[in-house]
Amino acid sequence: MQSDIQIDVADALIGPDYTPSGPVRLRLSGGLIAEIGPLDRAPDGPAHLAIPALADAHNHARPLSTTSFGCGGKPLELWLPQLATMPAVDPYTACAASFARSLRGGATSVMVHLTRPMGQTPLPEEAREIARAAANVGISIGFAISMRDRNPLIYGNHDAVLDRMPPEAAAIARDTWLRPLPAIADQMALVDAVAEALHDAPHVDVQYGPTGVQWCSDALLSAIAQRSARTGRRIHMHLLETEPQRQWADAAYPEGIVARLAEIGFLSPRLTLAHCVWARPEELDLIARHKARIAVNTSSNLHLYSGLAPVPGMLDAGVDVAMGLDGCAFDEDDDGLRELRLFHLINHAPGFRDDAMTPARALRAACRTGRAALGLGDGGVLAPGMPADLLLLDLGLLDRDAVMPVDPRDLLFARATSAHIAEIWAAGRRVLAEGAATGVDLPALEETLRRDYRAALPATQALRAAWPAISDEIADHYRGCC
Repeated sequence: MQSDIQIDVADALIGPDYTPSGPVRLRLSGGLIAEIGPLDRAPDGPAHLAIPALADAHNHARPLSTTSFGCGGKPLELWLPQLATMPAVDPYTACAASFARSLRGGATSVMVHLTRPMGQTPLPEEAREIARAAANVGISIGFAISMRDRNPLIYGNHDAVLDRMPPEAAAIARDTWLRPLPAIADQMALVDAVAEALHDAPHVDVQYGPTGVQWCSDALLSAIAQRSARTGRRIHMHLLETEPQRQWADAAYPEGIVARLAEIGFLSPRLTLAHCVWARPEELDLIARHKARIAVNTSSNLHLYSGLAPVPGMLDAGVDVAMGLDGCAFDEDDDGLRELRLFHLINHAPGFRDDAMTPARALRAACRTGRAALGLGDGGVLAPGMPADLLLLDLGLLDRDAVMPVDPRDLLFARATSAHIAEIWAAGRRVLAEGAATGVDLPALEETLRRDYRAALPATQALRAAWPAISDEIADHYRGCC
């Protein structure tokens, strides 16, 4: 790690309110911001705007866009099972490429909810490769291990759906999704094994990763809640992402699913809930009361036709809201700055009201709140003593017309994308320069992935051939029940 680095910028968004500072010098030492001092004038050379780096509070580290595998343009309940048609690949290559794209989009910390292993090695071994990829790229990660024990194909009894499929398709569906799931004790032990394998990786925070209430029994969720309370290990879980999940939860838990989670001790400051698109006001109040946070994933919810999360209601209830990309930014390019703009615009109150989403609240969600979900403590603010995780944006490109002085926040929230990032620093280390990660070769990684996926496609040929018949019955099930 380098120390005593001086970075002179034309402007910076400093402090918890992200206030423009004018020309300043940032001194970095020991991975922290040691000092921020004013300059008499803007430095010579390219004009830069310094802002805190982003924290992606919900992601899955997918190697390539799922649309490239035919999974685009469908609701989550069809998209999710179709991911099984993607063959296994090398986990280091897969995650190094994903992490480098996240970095290029502005994130120096990323939540990895590993809902499906990348390769075919035991998970503790794969976890070490994923940790190595994060270290080489230069980011910190939360690493939540998938846990589930019910409803592997649909929410509810799958027999009628299978009976309507052609026999060959039904046989493939059973072999793909309906194999016996590990016992609860074995799943808990696997999380411990992964944590032990990564005990010397301080940039990785191992977490419990129940996939969602519709996929996890009360017994599993209760076991996770008890172990989390005893060990302090964090939990990351999807909740109420889609309308079918809402309707299933209402039928399965007439007393209220969030009330049930509170009853078993699942809600706590250690918990991050992803999505909550279909959460109700009284449920948001309960989440806020227990100081759990919500990671909102605007573009992902749009791509999967899930709806818009009630972010103004979350803020009104006092929920800490973080921003996630869920591996599906608006243009499928992991651009966190474009996601920040979309997150702000969609959730801003109409007209002259500013009681919902403001630029400062959006920056807090994108830069600061997610750090708690990742186990990183305080940060996401440019101030002395804070982690030296920052983006330097090309202010000349942002202010393309240069007619008169303009508040840099207006430029940021009107037009900033990853193309405006000149440099990224993580813990005082320069990890991106001139649009490229310094620790890995992203184009080479992606080309390797494309080659490996093409070579591995025959392994999933039978499933891909049966998928139209399988997907038709899944879709008919949800049309009928919802």
